[in-house]
Amino acid sequence: MRQLRQMLRLAGSGTSSREIAVILGVARSTVQDNLKRAAMAGLSWPLPGELTDDALEHRLFARAGVKRVFLNFCG
Repeated sequence: MRQLRQMLRLAGSGTSSREIAVILGVARSTVQDNLKRAAMAGLSWPLPGELTDDALEHRLFARAGVKRVFLNFCG
């Protein structure tokens, strides 16, 4: 979660996605995806002081990987 905060801080200071990726040792696509998620969630640097790591993760990834499953029961 610390990396997410770092990404937002660096992006807020004008650092490019490519530079952020090098600094944090992650793929540029990961940086771009996380910054896009933050923008869609209405988050930018500085983050609200009361926003915990858990709340940040939930706001950015709450719907990631969630699939709706509809079961058809016969009987």
